Amino acid sequence: MRTPRFLLPVALALTLAATPGTALAAPTAQAERPRDAVDLDVLFVSAHPDDEASSLATLGQWKEKHGVKAGVVTITRGEGGGNAIGLEEGPPLGIIREREERTAIGRAGVEHLYNLDRVDFWYTASAPLSEQIWGHDETLAQIVRIIRTTRPEIIMTMNPSPTPGNHGNHQQAARFAAEAFHAAADPKAFPEQLHQEGLSLFRPAKFLRTGGTGTSSTGPGCATSFRPTVPTDQVFGIWEGTPSASGRTWAEIEVDARRDYVTQGWASSAAAPTDPANIRCDFYTLVDSRVPYDPTDTSPEAILRGSVLPSVKGGLRRGTELYLTTDRFDVAPGQTIEVTAHVRSAADQTIEVPRVALRAPDGWTVRTVKGVGASVPAGKARKAVFSVTVPEGADTGVQKLLTATLTTKGQGTGTTDEAVRVVADVRGTLEALPEVGLFRTWAAEGGYGQLDTLIKPVLTVGSGGSREVTVDLRNHGTTPQSGTVTLGLPEGFTADAVTKSYSDLAAGATGAVTFTVTNSDDTLPTANEGGVNGDYDLTITTTSSTGSTVETGALEIVPTTEIPHAGHDHATDGVASEGEYPGEELDFSRIWEGQAVTPADASAKGRVAWTPDALKVFVEVTDDVLGRKVVPQDCKRQRRTDSIEIIVDPKGNSSDTSTVFKAGIFPITDDPANGNPPCWQRDADNRQGPGEQTAPGMRVVSKVSEPYTGYTIEASIPFDVLPDAVDPQRMGFNVLVYDSDTQDLSSQSRLGWSTFTGVRADPYRYGLATLPGYTPPQREPSAPVFPDTAARSVHSPQTLAQSALDGVAPAAVRKLPAGALTVTGVRTVSGGIEVTVRADRRGTAYLYAWDGDTSRGSRSVDLRTDRPVNVLIPVDGGDPARVLAAFEAANGSGALAQQVIVRR
Repeated sequence: MRTPRFLLPVALALTLAATPGTALAAPTAQAERPRDAVDLDVLFVSAHPDDEASSLATLGQWKEKHGVKAGVVTITRGEGGGNAIGLEEGPPLGIIREREERTAIGRAGVEHLYNLDRVDFWYTASAPLSEQIWGHDETLAQIVRIIRTTRPEIIMTMNPSPTPGNHGNHQQAARFAAEAFHAAADPKAFPEQLHQEGLSLFRPAKFLRTGGTGTSSTGPGCATSFRPTVPTDQVFGIWEGTPSASGRTWAEIEVDARRDYVTQGWASSAAAPTDPANIRCDFYTLVDSRVPYDPTDTSPEAILRGSVLPSVKGGLRRGTELYLTTDRFDVAPGQTIEVTAHVRSAADQTIEVPRVALRAPDGWTVRTVKGVGASVPAGKARKAVFSVTVPEGADTGVQKLLTATLTTKGQGTGTTDEAVRVVADVRGTLEALPEVGLFRTWAAEGGYGQLDTLIKPVLTVGSGGSREVTVDLRNHGTTPQSGTVTLGLPEGFTADAVTKSYSDLAAGATGAVTFTVTNSDDTLPTANEGGVNGDYDLTITTTSSTGSTVETGALEIVPTTEIPHAGHDHATDGVASEGEYPGEELDFSRIWEGQAVTPADASAKGRVAWTPDALKVFVEVTDDVLGRKVVPQDCKRQRRTDSIEIIVDPKGNSSDTSTVFKAGIFPITDDPANGNPPCWQRDADNRQGPGEQTAPGMRVVSKVSEPYTGYTIEASIPFDVLPDAVDPQRMGFNVLVYDSDTQDLSSQSRLGWSTFTGVRADPYRYGLATLPGYTPPQREPSAPVFPDTAARSVHSPQTLAQSALDGVAPAAVRKLPAGALTVTGVRTVSGGIEVTVRADRRGTAYLYAWDGDTSRGSRSVDLRTDRPVNVLIPVDGGDPARVLAAFEAANGSGALAQQVIVRR
């Protein structure tokens, strides 16, 4: 660890309906947190409902076997997702998805769900875009407030890196979790929470991400058989085949939980394997730990030891901290780094005669600079400092572990470790894509340089084309260096020179060498059919006066085409007339996600042309089964059923889809009164919404065969609805085809022209097109339009029912004092429930008649200071036993939730 620069779960619903004074948990360390706050053991930080779904077998096991109390942070309610069961979208869909999530996590005994009310805008691969829309400081403050209030020992989250297809919302949620792990313990972070809200600093013990990079078998030995790709990774596995108290495996229970997400088309998720040998592990990679741990422990509770559970016999007392920091992550052969071992005693124990020993790889030199001292008083911290020297001639381009062991006088022992990377004096690496470069900077500044191994350096090049390839240089040594950089290119690629020189690169400085690389063999397969999963691997050999080092990377070939002027008698009529599309036929049949298909099952081809005012696209789809037809009001999120998606990146240089055009086209709708016409809309792009509004002048004609064997779509897209003027020498272009063979609004296979995992959100992987003879008009680019309406916690009685009990304010904003809102005189009257409300400040009260499961009526009322207001809450059926009340201060300074019994 380096220091960085509710449907309520059934059990909780019954608690609410029966005994309003019952707390969710018996608090511990009460002086250090609000008296009414729940004490959690584990907190999972995610972006959307269902992000935690693949961890529920783990959380359920821990709950059942060890009483582990878990909570889930969901930054959005997923209102930007699909809806397979109705027409709700936006905030109403978000409230439905919250109910689904509460039901699903309740199967694992998880009763605490915290929504942050951020907007779910669309599927993106961009963490920076997610951060921009959510707001950094405000969102981080909410997560830190939850941690400081609920005090979880373990923080879990998703993969924070821009690996291909990784949702940018997931990435940013994970980055917030990493930052909150540190910020919750930092007195300089959000000090108003400490001085004005009555919260205290809290130091979570461990931080992990889901998944592990490596290989493993399935079955009961999946945890012990895991072999990490990067040997220094600490990966722990929990087998899903463990039987629950019900006799069913946790794998089966997790599938049931997945099926609760019916709006997402998961109701028909495949059953869990019944053969134990085929049941997998949930894997988690340790990113940071303040407490000692045993990397050889493969038990299901390994992650919990030393934090939630006591250490193994002979270990240190729970709550004892031991972790390492280094003065830098990258170190060259012959260099010395400073390593600090941090020891903090548990609050109720003085560590007697502590000794810290540091072990380094063979051949490395370790010298003790400062010992930890004679003792570590209860609740205090001490440091031991070491000087570690890497030997000359050490292998470079590898990560190594430094391991510290703390021994005491009869109080146990513990170990921890920290990775460092051995690099050459001058390291040459393939230039990073913008999103990758931002991630690397974030990881390095946060003390998580080891996460760099999650990203493989990749650049794209058009088929048969050329591009500049830059090798970034950094001198990690202490003297100026000169040398060479040599590209080891795969077959079918050439460069203007394979070796180039650099000179006088100062110590600590950065530089670059740039090559012009050409795909000289334009017959090489493109997209994910090329190389290995689309990657044509290359090497970078960098020499200096101290030797040489080799780094790796890859080139990916995207398809290219020349789009000609449309023929003379062009028309948008669903027919490709003779000469209308004089260019080449394009193959849209490559699969990029989902189930494999035969050409008869699903395949597509098409042509493209331009007129002075529009881009014309003709797509012919072969398909054996027509998926469910949407009604015209449901013309959105085309990926749910049979449809196509046309994408244009006007200048071929977008870093995310907020500056591209994406049209989703359904070939047919369920609208017999109007002949079941096609419909189209813009999705996840510069301006989303119905096609007639967001792409005025766009024309679409569809012809669906009868009997059904497929469909053709012809579209005319005016250039002036694109986000920017087209660059006729480099326009990004793609066509994607979604194939559904079911009636549940879920696609099974995804095909297209330029095809990579997650390609619809990765503009750099779109195909490239030229438009000879086309002259674009002069114009300014269009500013992107983002969805800005999210479901809110004060509108969710599910959230308020939880908040009234567990001490976290709705949306995890600042919690107002209980006296901010007084609810009295709650009684049943003709027409509903009557209450009297009074506030000690201006704000809005939200009132719900609650039967323990469903709101039977609601009212909201604006309040002035100390003016009682009588309110009638209309009741529609049922027998509400409670009134749930939320109060939100007028200036946004905070909120609170309460529950009151209804008098009969």
